[in-house]
Amino acid sequence: MSRIRARFCDPEGKRFGIPTFMWQGAPDGYATLRQLRALGLRPAGQPVAAQVMWRGVGGDRVAFLYRVELAKPKRTASAAQLRGVACALRARRTCSTCRIERPYFIPRSLGECLDCAQEG
Repeated sequence: MSRIRARFCDPEGKRFGIPTFMWQGAPDGYATLRQLRALGLRPAGQPVAAQVMWRGVGGDRVAFLYRVELAKPKRTASAAQLRGVACALRARRTCSTCRIERPYFIPRSLGECLDCAQEG
């Protein structure tokens, strides 16, 4: 193991305060937020259990790890929430000048659809 990788190996958490593992060195049972999402889980308010550290382009990088057995299933949106999102997205596609719903989001810089912006 190189010195750089060994610097991040602290499974007891004496140096960094929480258990720290090197890149791809975390034991089973831990997952990042992205990995939890891929499994259909969420941290459910649990504290950070450990971290993974590695040397990156801009310096040392950190990814926080959560316990998989304490994670809970992701919550699903209600029908009313889904309707609200659909309504908001429809409003972003509707031109304020000609009131036509376009297949693209209206650019905020123009404030109207591309056809109305070219005419005016």
